[in-house]
Amino acid sequence: MNYYIDYSRLSYLGDKLKSGIATKQEKDEYMLMLYNNGSISQNQYNDYLINGNKYKSDEIVNAALSIGAVLLIGYIIGEMFKGNKINLV
Repeated sequence: MNYYIDYSRLSYLGDKLKSGIATKQEKDEYMLMLYNNGSISQNQYNDYLINGNKYKSDEIVNAALSIGAVLLIGYIIGEMFKGNKINLV
């Protein structure tokens, strides 16, 4: 179920989530990106949607932040080996 990820957007949303300033819409977008990429399961995504802004939802988002960080690290390493200049800003 892999699809193209906008790594710049993923990084931006991850930064906002870590800072605690992400809107509900931005959290939803971040989680949907990870789900569409196959980085989180249908059950994890459904748990996030069902729990909304409750505590368990924050736990799920925090776990998703770790997953997103791994995706970004993998992307950066891959680009370095290709010799490409990386611009996440």
